[in-house]
Amino acid sequence: MALPVAEWQGRTARLWAALEPALRERLEAASLQDAVRLGCDLLRSKEEEEAALVQLCHRAPTDKRPEAASWYREQGNQEFKRGRYQAALRLYSKVASHELPGSPEVSVCFANRSAALLHLGHFEACLEDIARAESHGYPDRLLPKVLLRKAECLLCLGRLQDAQDILRVLESKIALDGVMTPHLTRLKKLSQLKVKLGEKEKCPEPAGEAHGGTQGEPEIWEENNKISGASSSLSLSFDAERGRHLVASQDIVPGQRLVKEEAFVSVLCPGESLPLQEGDTAWDTRATNADLYCHRCLRQLLASVPCQGCSYAKYCSQDCAARAWQQYHRTECSLGALLLTLGVFCHVSLRTVLLAGFAEVSRLVAGSHHGDKNLQSPEASCKPLSEAAGAGAGSRRLPGCDSSGRYQSSYEALFHLLPHTEQHSPEHKFLCTLSVVALCKQLQAAGLEAAVLSQEWTQQWSKPKTCEKTSAELSPELKTVAEAMLRHVLQLQCNAQAITVMQELGPGDGAVVDKKPVRLATAFFPVLSLLNHSCCPNTSMSFSGTAATVRAAQPISSGQEVLHCYGPHWCRMRVAERQQLLSQYFFECHCPACLQELESGVKSVVSIRNSFCCPKCQAPMQGEEDTLCCSNEACATSTSRDHLSGRLQDLQQQIKKALDLLRVRKADQAIKMLLKCQMDAGTFLSPEHLLMGEVEDHLAQVYATLGKWQEAARHLKKSIEIVEMHHGPSSVETGQELFKLAQILFNGFAVSEALSTIQRAEGILSVHFGPQSAQIQELQEMKACLSELPRNILQRT
Repeated sequence: MALPVAEWQGRTARLWAALEPALRERLEAASLQDAVRLGCDLLRSKEEEEAALVQLCHRAPTDKRPEAASWYREQGNQEFKRGRYQAALRLYSKVASHELPGSPEVSVCFANRSAALLHLGHFEACLEDIARAESHGYPDRLLPKVLLRKAECLLCLGRLQDAQDILRVLESKIALDGVMTPHLTRLKKLSQLKVKLGEKEKCPEPAGEAHGGTQGEPEIWEENNKISGASSSLSLSFDAERGRHLVASQDIVPGQRLVKEEAFVSVLCPGESLPLQEGDTAWDTRATNADLYCHRCLRQLLASVPCQGCSYAKYCSQDCAARAWQQYHRTECSLGALLLTLGVFCHVSLRTVLLAGFAEVSRLVAGSHHGDKNLQSPEASCKPLSEAAGAGAGSRRLPGCDSSGRYQSSYEALFHLLPHTEQHSPEHKFLCTLSVVALCKQLQAAGLEAAVLSQEWTQQWSKPKTCEKTSAELSPELKTVAEAMLRHVLQLQCNAQAITVMQELGPGDGAVVDKKPVRLATAFFPVLSLLNHSCCPNTSMSFSGTAATVRAAQPISSGQEVLHCYGPHWCRMRVAERQQLLSQYFFECHCPACLQELESGVKSVVSIRNSFCCPKCQAPMQGEEDTLCCSNEACATSTSRDHLSGRLQDLQQQIKKALDLLRVRKADQAIKMLLKCQMDAGTFLSPEHLLMGEVEDHLAQVYATLGKWQEAARHLKKSIEIVEMHHGPSSVETGQELFKLAQILFNGFAVSEALSTIQRAEGILSVHFGPQSAQIQELQEMKACLSELPRNILQRT
């Protein structure tokens, strides 16, 4: 959730409505500095509001709870006994997050997780967890179990000498300890396996956990000397209408990388709300973003390293945990519940000032107080770019550029992004002000001011504090921090970038992997923020961890602006819906797609293709009002839009139930339900309706789980036809569907057709994601495998 929880929003809305009219007027016209001051005065006199916020935080606890660890351990053990090792792995990671540092249960937790990792074939990760168990004082009486596991991993990795050393230790230990005789049989088998492997492989290949495959050639990349992270084929420009923006300085071809930038700051979106509510006695076993991705680098987690101070933050390695602690988590750790309650935007704003450092924050905030109008409207007071970019020390330079005229991905560039202070609604600005002030008061009350101001700080993991009284006046330094944070919260509405990831649907253990894009994190990218919006963009964006890459999705001529879609795409929604969504950015879109629909009155392709058809004769229904009429004059059937919309919602619910059946491996029942959905849809939806394509896609998925590859391919081809109609033959959506078709044809041994589909999918996806993306590597592996088949087989297929 970007904004605070609904209850806090409701309280601030009621407080706003109850203010004296004169005070409301002062707040509406207030600068950021004055808004913070007024917010401090208001909260100091409204202790009940802060008390209510503390109570709301109790619904999202992030402290360590041994009782939760015990419950998760039992659930994990049950899943392990059932052979569901992936589920057990997730649950054991939850146990690790809740165990108190130094407790004897911590070592057992890591040992349990290592067993799940071994069964899943993650040998390196298994060894790491065994090392963690040993370092946390794993009981000596149980040590032979993990040593046997360690030897097995080493053998599987081809590290024969290391395995032999472990086996020698075990042999001597078991000889001395009679109670360990149950391990003798397994030890004997491992010793025999060691001998066989030693004879077979004198020089074993280095083993690793990543999939092999031919690596793509490194991309040719020449960085711009005026814009950090940008290609030399771009130039920075601005005008009064478009502000700062990027323009092609030479002709650009599809697939060419234009920008690669690390986020200045990013915060993982928690996903679903935390399940524990006040009075609950059980915990949820479902995995959210917080369980699946590193809270610092956003890499997918396998065996997470928990924060020692809270149960929420999890990392991919000890190095990431240490870096996060040093940079910002030492301040955030005890405030996890408050940050979850106040929302991701507040969290991003806090982490931004922590990463920037108080000295830089203070310098820029002070500059905004000394008549630097450029901070409110940067473009208005700048010279033409040719003059501003190379301006001398006495000239005003383009905001965000350093003294040499280079636009950096820096805090200064971020600070100069427009907050649109005067355009936000007074109620929204009031909500943001009170939220930021409340957060800063909690920082002060928890004794964290020194950490925020980058002063000397202990390296010990902090213990969460509960501060019931926070009514003291904020220090001048924290008021400066609050002003910067308020600026950033307001900036985020127009400049936040969602980091997305393709997440697997279902268990992910099938031959065909179905994925969907999900919002993973919210971030600030100063250079990416230079890209203006178009509903028909000429670029495509992808993410790897916290890094964003922008590529040309189509040819871009020299002098043409480089454009990105902020979300509302002309293929996905009507112009009225797009304009409504874009209003949050405080501009009206005048891209070619919008102008065509607005000026010509032509019905959008979204309206045409996602339309209803007559329930009697299947001709298109027409009409803009509630009553729709059949376009076939001989039929003249009419029905209400609400009735057809209700049928559509019922159909979507039936499809969801069918997918639930598939998840519990009831494929036959899922097929029957989907075929019925397909028949029902055909009676009132256009043949080109996206839902018709979704049903075909789901049918392909079910048939693939049954190994009926030809049936799966037949349905998926129909889905691809509809996707192409909506999004275009070179769209990323079409590329994703072709990727799935390639998997199906590969598994179905349709060699010739698989090779041609792989080639087409590779051509599309390399434009959007680059030649070294995971999907391109997988396509190349499939192609190499098929190409190595005997020639007589290739000729027959």
